Formats: sequence, structure tokens, C-alpha cells
Amino acid sequence: MSAAIYLLCTLTSLACAWLLFSRYRDNGHRLLFWSGMCFSWMTLNNLILVFDKIVFLDTDLLTLRQGSALIAVSMLVYGLIYEKD
Repeated sequence: MSAAIYLLCTLTSLACAWLLFSRYRDNGHRLLFWSGMCFSWMTLNNLILVFDKIVFLDTDLLTLRQGSALIAVSMLVYGLIYEKD
């Protein structure tokens, strides 16, 4: 059951990233770009979580997951602070 939840979270993050990037392509607001980058890294984070909990049971990928989460949040914070409309 947890594998299905992990995969659904990964697909949801991917869908959010795709929607944000497609909307950015239409109107060019930079905050949409940074939000799309954040969700792209969240997708990678969720994919690493799937590998950590389901595929590689004997390997701990916590450091890699935390690093990708830090990059994701940093992208969003940068976009919120430094991009002006």
C-alpha cells in the first residue's frame, strides 16, 4: 500500500511541475518558473524516496533525499524573494 502512495505522490509532483512550466511558457511569469523548478526537484525527491523505501531496502538514501528537498525549497524561496513583477 505504501508503494502506491509513494508513486502517486511522485506522479502528483510531476503533474504540478508540468502544469507550472506550461503556464510559464504561456505568460512568462518568473515565479511560475521557480515554482516549476521546485516541483521538479520535489519529483526527484519523491522518486528517490521510492528507490529508498521500495527498491534499495539495504541502502539508506536519506542524505540524498534531504539534499534534493533542500534544493527544492531553496528554488522556491529564491523565486519568492528575488523575482519581482
